Formats: sequence, C-alpha cells, structure tokens
Amino acid sequence: MPGRFLPLLLIPALAAPACRGSEPSGRIEPVYDAETGRLQLLKYDADSDGQFDTWSYMDGSRIVRIEIDRDRDSRIDRWEYYDEDQELDKVGGSRLNDGTEDEWAYYGSDGVIIRRELSSRRDGTIDRVEYYEQGVIARADEDTNGDGRIDKWEAYKDRRLVSVAFDTVNRGTPDRRLVYGTDGTARVEVLP
Repeated sequence: MPGRFLPLLLIPALAAPACRGSEPSGRIEPVYDAETGRLQLLKYDADSDGQFDTWSYMDGSRIVRIEIDRDRDSRIDRWEYYDEDQELDKVGGSRLNDGTEDEWAYYGSDGVIIRRELSSRRDGTIDRVEYYEQGVIARADEDTNGDGRIDKWEAYKDRRLVSVAFDTVNRGTPDRRLVYGTDGTARVEVLP
C-alpha cells in the first residue's frame, strides 16, 4: 500500500464540487476551527446513506489521520496515520472488528508490508512485533508475560515457522529453543 495512495483518494472528493457539472458520489461535511477557520475534519458519506463512513482529520490542507468504517457497522475498522510529508506512516486495524485498534502495519515505499505491531491485550501496549522481508514474515519478537521485555523469538523461512526461542528465566536472552523440521518433527535445544 503506497504512502501516496490514500490521500489521492480524497482529491476527487474534495475537487469535485469545484468542477462544473460534476458532483461527488457521496456527501462531504467539512468542520472548521471556530477561531482560526482552519479545516479540522472532513466527514464523508461515500454511499449517501445518511451515515458518515470516513473521517479525515486535517490540519488545514494536511491530512493527519483518516478513520474508516469499511463495513458500515458504525465502528471504525481502519485507521490511517500520515507523516509530515503526507506519506502513509502506518495503518491501524481491529483484529476483532469491534472498533478497538489493536494492530498497526507499516509499509515500505513500494507499498509492501515491512513490520506489524500488535497489542494482544488490546490496551494499546505493543507486545508483539512481526518483521517482514519482501512482504513475507521473517521473524517475530514477543513479550508474552507483559513485563515489557521480549521473552519469545520466532523465526520463519518461506512462511514456515522454523524455530521458537524462549527466555524462561528472565535473563533477557533465550535459554530454550524449539526447532521444527520440514517433516513435522520438533527438537528442544537448551541454550547456554
């Protein structure tokens, strides 16, 4: 998902009223700061059903964040965050589709995922980070006990989990590792 893709989606919606003879496909409602007159929010009803489904938080003409209810269930299920250069910084999601943001994906300039952060307790604290190479998971680090320190390390090869290492004695490095064979076997290694 390229960083320039989503802001460009707003351009037709914003520019359409200015074009003679054309109307936006949905309803747009701007919200301005009462004191400064700066644009703060664009609410968009894409299918004109009377319910807004996209909220673009603005700083004047600069997009800061976009929240989207893609399935029209009155709950946000996608959050897009933009940096100072109007590039897509990260995309948030709700793994349970309940309006609680609990995962964030980061994309490279080519639009391919490079990292994913998760809050398994759904409290906003990131406790698992997955790293991707060419859009495929390569490894993951996780804090399984909520103490703020990584205690589980996963390694992948060709989308297959090849090993999981654990810190079972809270020393900050793995002391046990499970290694998985391509034939389904597993072996335990005790690490020094």
